[in-house]
Amino acid sequence: MAKVCEQCGKKPSVGHRVSHSNIKTLRRFEPNIMKKRVFDSATGKLVLKKICTGCLRTMVKAPR
Repeated sequence: MAKVCEQCGKKPSVGHRVSHSNIKTLRRFEPNIMKKRVFDSATGKLVLKKICTGCLRTMVKAPR
């Protein structure tokens, strides 16, 4: 499963894991991706999308 947000395009980035003795090894920072049903205005149907939690918090949701 590709860890890419379909809303904003956020994808994994690379950094260093630093040990107590200051040895640096590569690691990946992966976005928190969730599968959510989102209303698609173009087709008028609910569509399953993979969205990061940052986009999920800021998107406009239907009132209850």
